[in-house]
Amino acid sequence: MTHAWVVYESMFGNTREVAQAVAEGLREGAQVEVHEVSTASPLPPDLDLLVVGGPTHAFGLSRASSRDDAATKAHRPVESATMGVREWLAALDGASVPTAYATFDTRVNHPRLPGSAAKKAAKRLRRLGGTASADPQSFWVEGTEGPLVDGELERARGWGRALARR
Repeated sequence: MTHAWVVYESMFGNTREVAQAVAEGLREGAQVEVHEVSTASPLPPDLDLLVVGGPTHAFGLSRASSRDDAATKAHRPVESATMGVREWLAALDGASVPTAYATFDTRVNHPRLPGSAAKKAAKRLRRLGGTASADPQSFWVEGTEGPLVDGELERARGWGRALARR
């Protein structure tokens, strides 16, 4: 059976919810573990698929400064305050990255807003020697803190099921 990890960074819980929904879909054809980014190392040597997700900040992956900014604007504690996907990917070496990966992000529901954390993460994983199992996916959030747009969790489960079939 395929062994997959879903690694996520989340500020307000929306990306965590998407990560869990993707994992639910993946479980139809894979053994899946879900990890918040600060607890996701080291990668196991038998990992077949790595799914990485995070919120889009300033047109790409979060930085310490954008996470700090999110924390000051939040009406609740942020979840991934100490580490983001950007730092986690920078710490990986090509030998530990599984051949297959997929990436996703959460973004404010504004169709003309540029940038994608998923595309930036995919580029970094490709540089580490991985091969994309799917195009980067974006899941939409109402406003900065959410909630997710209606139907996005079901779409995330479906994407997870599609990943499991590949």
